Amino acid sequence: MQSGTNPISPGWQQKLQACGQLMRVSKPIGTYLVLWPMLCSLWIAAEGIPSLDLLFIFCLGTFLMRSAGCVINDFADREVDGHVKRTAQRPLPGGRISTKEALALFFVLLISAFILVLFTNSLTIWLSFGAVLLAASYPFMKRYTHLPQVVLGMAFAWAIPMAFSATLDEIPTIAWLIYTATMLWTVAYDTMYAMVDRDDDIKIGVKSTAILFGDMDKVIIGILQLLTLIIFIMVGLKLGLAIGFYLGLTVMAGLFVYQQYLIKDRQREACFSAFLNNNYAGLALFIGIVIDYLAV
Repeated sequence: MQSGTNPISPGWQQKLQACGQLMRVSKPIGTYLVLWPMLCSLWIAAEGIPSLDLLFIFCLGTFLMRSAGCVINDFADREVDGHVKRTAQRPLPGGRISTKEALALFFVLLISAFILVLFTNSLTIWLSFGAVLLAASYPFMKRYTHLPQVVLGMAFAWAIPMAFSATLDEIPTIAWLIYTATMLWTVAYDTMYAMVDRDDDIKIGVKSTAILFGDMDKVIIGILQLLTLIIFIMVGLKLGLAIGFYLGLTVMAGLFVYQQYLIKDRQREACFSAFLNNNYAGLALFIGIVIDYLAV
């Protein structure tokens, strides 16, 4: 082999790039939105800094499962993505990767995530099957119900009971409160995301909460955000959390108000910006919890 020659052929380079696009490696927002509630749960379950092995398992597992969810989503949407402006250039409708290759990648990611879970306990291993079921079913829900965002919320929040079970070998009531808040929050921000594609989705027959809510979309998103904050306040009171947590929650509330401002005219770019802004809302909540437990 000559010096400087790339050992990976152009064909394989294109396949690897297509795999990276399917996994949304360059668009980590989905990973972040799963990561922050999961980290909050690990900190609360451990009452401080969790063990390094669980941090590694759950952080890498979050990336793998979110990537797997993106792959199966693109597989499910392969016939319609070409008709939507935002998704027309994805690898499957563009023919840069085959459906068999996409499914193979999906199963490799699932198996990798499952191997990580094997290093926890039996309860967490059993819960992992629920994570697979939710991740695999969500992309197909938009064909049958206007509430696929609810299924996505259940999937995104599933790391919460798993974090508690891996730490405590049980799932306390507080875990389900955090789960409910996270699920409602996910429905709110994914409705913003669905507002970006609403016109295209109506044309091709894809269902979403943005379509279901119609002119009431902003109001219902606001109600979901308010319920999210109320439940998190209940979590704080139940755990006896202090100023750090409530400061983080205040920042989250302020960002929710800002998101309402962004979506006020239902412009595509503004709705997408509002969706992305939820990364900072989750980060603020996590920082508040970390500060609280550091102060103990």
